[in-house]
Amino acid sequence: MSTHRRMLLRAMLAGGGTAVCGAAHAAPAVPAPLLTRAIASSGEQLPVVGLGSWITFNVGDDPVARANCTGVVRAFLDGGGRLIDSSPMYGSAQAVIGHALKQLRHPKAVFSADKVWIGSGARGPAQIERSRALWGVPRFDLLQVHNLLAWEEHLRTLQAMKAAGRVRHVGITTSEGRRHDELVTIMETQPLDFVQVSYNVLDREVESRILPLARERRIAVIVNRPFRQGDLTQALAHKPLPGWAAEIGCTSWAQALLKFIVAEPAVTCAIPATSNPVHARENMLAARGPMPDAALRRRIAADAKRLA
Repeated sequence: MSTHRRMLLRAMLAGGGTAVCGAAHAAPAVPAPLLTRAIASSGEQLPVVGLGSWITFNVGDDPVARANCTGVVRAFLDGGGRLIDSSPMYGSAQAVIGHALKQLRHPKAVFSADKVWIGSGARGPAQIERSRALWGVPRFDLLQVHNLLAWEEHLRTLQAMKAAGRVRHVGITTSEGRRHDELVTIMETQPLDFVQVSYNVLDREVESRILPLARERRIAVIVNRPFRQGDLTQALAHKPLPGWAAEIGCTSWAQALLKFIVAEPAVTCAIPATSNPVHARENMLAARGPMPDAALRRRIAADAKRLA
C-alpha cells in the first residue's frame, strides 16, 4: 500500500468512510449507511461484506500470528462486519477464530458460519461438535456442506439439527466453478437457506443459472474467492484506479472488486480473506457508500479484465 493510499484510508476511517476536508474545525462526516441484505428464509439482515479464513487464518499456535488474526477480526467487527466463515478443511483456522473470539469476549454481533467436510455421513455430527468447540460458540448460525461432499447424508443431519434448534441456517457450498450442474439440482430440490459459490469480475459463470435460481428459490448467496485468492488484487496493485472509482467511493481495487460483487442483488455476502487488519477495515468500507449500477459494473469488469 502506498503512503498516499494509507493516509487517505486513515482519513476515511476517521471520518466514517468519507475523507475529511475543509476547515480544521469542520464536524466529522456522518458514516455512510452499511449495506445489508436479508436472509430470505429468516429475514435477518447481514452486512454484504464478511470475512473468510481460508489460508489466512491457518497459522497454528504461533502467538504473534494468532494475535494478528485477532486484530483482523477486531478490525472487521469494528467496521460493522458480522459473518465469519471457516471449515474443518482450513487447518488451524477454526481454533484461531475461537482464540480471537475469546480474546474479544465473544462479540454478540458475530454470525458464525462453518461447514461439515468429511466423507462419512455418520461421522459428520462428531466433526460438527468439534468445530463448535473450537469456535467456542453455543451453536452455529450457519452450517454448510463443504464442496458437496456426502451432501445427501450431511444435509439430513443439518436439517435435523435446524429442526431441533441446534443450528439456525443450513447451506451447501462449491468453489472454482466445480459441479455447478449438481448444485443446481440440489437448489431445485432441497430446502436450503444458503448456497456458497465462487464469483468475481473474471469468474462469472454463476450469473447464468445459479444467481437467478437463488433469487427464485429465495436462497441467500455467499461469495467466496472474490479476489481469486489474492491473484486479482496482486495483479491490479500497481495499476491506477480508473476515474469511475471516485463515483462509488473506492480508494482501492479491492473495494472496487467487492462493490462489483455485492452490487449484484442476488448476492447476500462476499467473504474476502485477509491477514492484514488494515485490509479488513478497507474491505468493510466496500459495504458503504454508492454502489455501481449495471452499466458501471460492466465497466469495472472490462477494466479489471484488461488490466489484470
